[in-house]
Amino acid sequence: MLTPERIMAWAIPGFFVLIAIEFAVARWRGRPQAYRANDAINSLGLGMLSQIVGVFTRLFNVGVYAWFAEHLAPWSLPADRVWVWISGLLLYDFLYYWLHRGGHRVALLWAAHVVHHQSERYNLTTALRQTGTGFLLGWVFYLPMALLGYPVAVFAVIALIDLLYQFWVHTEQIGRLGWFDRVFCSPSNHRAHHAVNERYLDRNYGGILIVWDRLFGSFVEESDSDPPVYGTRSPLRSWNPLWANVEVYWTLWRSARHARRWRDRLQVWLRPPGWRPADAHGDTTVPRFDIDHAPFDPPISRALRAYCLIQFGLLLLMGMHFLRVATRLGGVEAAGYALWLVAGLCTIGLLLERRRGAAWLEVLRVLGMAVIPLACGRWFGVTHLDIRLGLAMLVVFGASALALPWMHAHDDGHGPRSDRVTTG
Repeated sequence: MLTPERIMAWAIPGFFVLIAIEFAVARWRGRPQAYRANDAINSLGLGMLSQIVGVFTRLFNVGVYAWFAEHLAPWSLPADRVWVWISGLLLYDFLYYWLHRGGHRVALLWAAHVVHHQSERYNLTTALRQTGTGFLLGWVFYLPMALLGYPVAVFAVIALIDLLYQFWVHTEQIGRLGWFDRVFCSPSNHRAHHAVNERYLDRNYGGILIVWDRLFGSFVEESDSDPPVYGTRSPLRSWNPLWANVEVYWTLWRSARHARRWRDRLQVWLRPPGWRPADAHGDTTVPRFDIDHAPFDPPISRALRAYCLIQFGLLLLMGMHFLRVATRLGGVEAAGYALWLVAGLCTIGLLLERRRGAAWLEVLRVLGMAVIPLACGRWFGVTHLDIRLGLAMLVVFGASALALPWMHAHDDGHGPRSDRVTTG
């Protein structure tokens, strides 16, 4: 039987192969602006952060579903029947439509979903840009499946299939697909969903099927006369993955705190994003949106950008190692490994923003990577570290610690701008 772990073991390498193909096609077509290093790093880093959080929250989501299926469902459907899988996939996609729609129309749900929309580029790395807080409320929408008796194993695989399908639609390299666009979520339909143009705003919520949008009045067709512009109407303007996950929660908290009436304090969380009570005191107004605003793209030198790409690649490899060994680690050790990885993602984000002190934080991180494993003879999930691997880490990360201050000192903030975003 298929399991989520087995599916992901095949899917993750496939993601990066397809990203490489898309990148090559975009360059061949003369569209270098399709990718920016800082944006791609941020999107992939947020996907990595989401997977890390998932290690600690998966049991919560599965446990809640399993409890409802076991104690409140009047029957249990057979997991070895094709009709159970097909009907389950259709039902899941229908429920996903309403979760997704709620994620755009209810501020508290938007606070989790916003992460997926923050990128001002639209490519396959955007598909991997996932929230780390969706586990808080997302499970509520899928309880009908539990109450109808769909087994946990069926639910888990179907959820992953629905998610994996949506990977390929995050591209500008595939145009209109005729009849397919009228039935399924497609690249054209989903480009409109990610756009901040007025005509596209809050439309096309379908995961696999776009027919839900046609049935419930939320469909819009992509128009050549109004090319999609991507991002959010309150731009993130940061490469910090932690801030990306909490910025809307923080804004809602501030707005609720400044509301004069308790009813309004509650409505801030439940009304559509951007709603504020008319008599709110304090500076909690939503800035006016300018679709032609300059994209967030702090310039850095070519050398420092290459350094960030290399270090992020090494972090990705460690993240994959974490996902493989996390179930074998104790709670404290797993949390320690997770915090180490998240700290690395944040430090690289600060470097890309050219924040003061970021270089020295990164030096401390790579020095720790160079010295600690070799000195201790072990690493998270590796009780006996091969001396050759320890020496390799010493050389690679030690060289990084030596090179970074020099690169940062010679970074004049006027790096190459050939990959700068254009709108329209």
